[in-house]
Amino acid sequence: MKKTFIAMAAAAVAFTGLSTPASAEGERFVLVSHAPDSDSWWNTIKNAIAVAGDQMDVEVEYRNPPTGDLADMARIIEQASASNPDGIIVTIADFDVLSGPVSNAVAKGIPVITINSGTEEQSKKLGALMHVGQPELDAGKGAGEKAKAAGVTSFLCVNHYITNPASVERCQGYADALGVELGGQMIDSGQDPAEIKSKVMAYLQSNPDTNGILTLGPTSAHPTLAALEESGKSGTIHFGTFDLSGEIAEGIKSGVIAFAIDQQPYLQGYLPVVILTNLARYGVVPGNSINSGPGFVTKDNIALVEKYAGEYR
Repeated sequence: MKKTFIAMAAAAVAFTGLSTPASAEGERFVLVSHAPDSDSWWNTIKNAIAVAGDQMDVEVEYRNPPTGDLADMARIIEQASASNPDGIIVTIADFDVLSGPVSNAVAKGIPVITINSGTEEQSKKLGALMHVGQPELDAGKGAGEKAKAAGVTSFLCVNHYITNPASVERCQGYADALGVELGGQMIDSGQDPAEIKSKVMAYLQSNPDTNGILTLGPTSAHPTLAALEESGKSGTIHFGTFDLSGEIAEGIKSGVIAFAIDQQPYLQGYLPVVILTNLARYGVVPGNSINSGPGFVTKDNIALVEKYAGEYR
């Protein structure tokens, strides 16, 4: 699947280099994410839109609510729409909060592609062209299936962005695959590293039978690694996480982390820019949404991806 869409994007780039655009070059697109400034995971998407912008000769602006506040994100989408870009790329962090601004942009005739958070069904309801992302409930189930095979019966899901329904879906899918109730096994860790570490250590002390941990990205994975190290539990608890970083890669290589789920965020940033550019210039667009993940990174294949963490992976 990955090769197919990369080939599609490459073909699109090659095609634009052979023809004179139907409209003026230098189109402008805006990507609005829900991520706070502190979330380093989005560096890969920022890099992807920079690469795509250079290749397609377009301007791509990245905008986000500095603290991750979704009401602030809704205002940013409204501002982006008012600036009349040639297209908007946006995450569906919360359908109810964001449906109004996104639908209004579509009603203005601005092409919209949704990415990352949300579902294909929600994207269609908003009137977006397509969705590029990972089905989060299914990804969580995939993580849970691996945990179940490893013998996990009692777990902790460290949710650092509990106001984002997609993050809850990850934890819920994990619990569903294990056949247990989610309940208090999902904690609202917040985003402060010291607080996350403290909450994880407190949970493990109060629940000594915990034999599985799921974190939802580097923001929660890094402090959890520190918590396990300080409590003397590194390598003794089955540890899975979403997304990649240098620290997560090292955790996989050392055996502390069993796997990382890679939703291939580079594709989430790169492909929408290529697609919107070809739509603006030639009126062509794929007819289906694109699943960018999930893919599992383990000790067996980490060597192929670790050098690209934070940039292309």
